[in-house]
Amino acid sequence: MDSALSDPHNGSAEAGSPTNSTTRPPSTPEGIALAYGSLLLMALLPIFFGALRSVRCARGKNASDMPETITSRDAARFPIIASCTLLGLYLFFKSWGLATLPMLILNSWRHAILPPWPPKVLGLQAQATALSPLYEVIKDHSHTATETMLREAYEITGFTILTCSREGGMHATQGAIWEELRGSHLTKQIFSQEYINLLLSMYFFVLGILALSHTISPFMNKFFPATFPNRQYQLLFTQGSGENKEEIINYEFDTKDLVCLGLSSIVGVWYLLRKHWIANNLFGLAFSLNGVELLHLNNVSTGCILLGGLFIYDVFWVFGTNVMVTVAKSFEAPIKLVFPQDLLEKGLEANNFAMLGLGDVVIPGIFIALLLRFDISLKKNTHTYFYTSFAAYIFGLGLTIFIMHIFKHAQPALLYLVPACIGFPVLVALAKGEVTEMFSYEESNPKDPAAVTESKGTEASASKGLEKKEK
Repeated sequence: MDSALSDPHNGSAEAGSPTNSTTRPPSTPEGIALAYGSLLLMALLPIFFGALRSVRCARGKNASDMPETITSRDAARFPIIASCTLLGLYLFFKSWGLATLPMLILNSWRHAILPPWPPKVLGLQAQATALSPLYEVIKDHSHTATETMLREAYEITGFTILTCSREGGMHATQGAIWEELRGSHLTKQIFSQEYINLLLSMYFFVLGILALSHTISPFMNKFFPATFPNRQYQLLFTQGSGENKEEIINYEFDTKDLVCLGLSSIVGVWYLLRKHWIANNLFGLAFSLNGVELLHLNNVSTGCILLGGLFIYDVFWVFGTNVMVTVAKSFEAPIKLVFPQDLLEKGLEANNFAMLGLGDVVIPGIFIALLLRFDISLKKNTHTYFYTSFAAYIFGLGLTIFIMHIFKHAQPALLYLVPACIGFPVLVALAKGEVTEMFSYEESNPKDPAAVTESKGTEASASKGLEKKEK
């Protein structure tokens, strides 16, 4: 998923499609402020409540409630897996299919070593006119090198890509290569975009219902009367027999859970038929909250590896290529939070959206949740690191929105969130002399009954204290 698209990531904050400026009237300042403020609020809710629920996460019977622990090895591989997934989705959605891959790779390499001029760094455009002549010389040499690489790459595939010049010589050009490739069988789209989105809609329809049901279940239980006929059920799948029998799924639920599942199904049908942005956000919030609750980092070092790797991933795919933005606009799935900037003008039928990828919520969120559990492990009845990282997230996302709005360009949100969410707590730990304790903190194995029993009372009391403070 990540970030992306984030991805996805797994994703970046974005101020709407560039084509909107020509086909739609500009949004009002009030509408833009409402959209950005709503995105910020929607990002904070699953992080806060997901962190609380991660502390009280059930660790025994239900397979769906067992937290998934992310190790340092998982964290190191995640950006690579996310990049492959993102690139695969991009190739699916591009109308020229696999034939775009070599051009994408070569152009990405050129942009990586030779960015557009004047350069844009962190959304800031530097005016360096004095170096423009030198830049043009480098650009010409880079263009020639890229043509040579394309020619050699496609000669291997058996394509005839040489064209005659006016002087009768033979030379290769990107344009000629591309024109020939457009007419070849490789340029056929692998699958129709409509079929891909239909398949993904069905997939996320099922996942969204389950995630939303799990999210609203604790809240809905408060509204059921004491006389409600509640029956217990168990879904059990095993593999093997006798002593070799192994549980695959052991899920316990009751009638109340079935009611929540039915209510979530209504939202699912609404999303499947209308793709309405409210239904999209309900599923997106559910995915985010469940991700923060059920994905646990085993220590702070692993969190730094994960966030650092995705920092590079996000910056490259947003600034280096158009892959992230293309997938975010083409991917019809609840993997992003959206809010219309023209809500005040068009009401619920508004269609000029600002968006934020779920990866920009879940990835920092699981790190913030880890710091909450670290606070609890200190047994000081304070939540300094949780509040610090939570405030850092607000600062980082607010800075992302500000830069994006000022420079009218999609921004990799993790570029601003990662330094804030890691830097602020580390500075607090340095000031308090607790850096060693922070980086030596290790999550206990959730499958270890002794560890669970020992920490159960402490975690419950600490989380209740946190809720009372918030109230």
